[in-house]
Amino acid sequence: MSALIKQVAEHWEFVAPLLRKPKTEADYDQLVEALDELLDLTGEDEAHPLNSLVDIIGDWIEAYDLEHRPMPVASGVDVLRYMMREHGLTQSDLPGVGAQSVVSEVLSGKRQLNLRQIRWLAERFGVSVETFI
Repeated sequence: MSALIKQVAEHWEFVAPLLRKPKTEADYDQLVEALDELLDLTGEDEAHPLNSLVDIIGDWIEAYDLEHRPMPVASGVDVLRYMMREHGLTQSDLPGVGAQSVVSEVLSGKRQLNLRQIRWLAERFGVSVETFI
């Protein structure tokens, strides 16, 4: 038996709970808590020896989320409504989309956003153009 495997075998009972993909909500919650602790410990140090464990646990949490908590698909108009609400904006506050009547037609589904409007919105809100497509 190699020295590395011997060390792993000696410490397995202590690290095993962190080295299992989550199968239940309890497993998931345990990994999220562990990840939070690890991130507090590693901070911004990209060379920290525990960063590989952070990556592994993060990947497992992400995979569990994708399988069990899929993100709903939002249209560009849905995103625009949300952004307007979050930023406290009215239809008149979006001159890059057009006059208030144009924004109203976009929000009601009578008109689609064009590429120029999408680019303006992406720049206005500091997001990628894909957000509104």
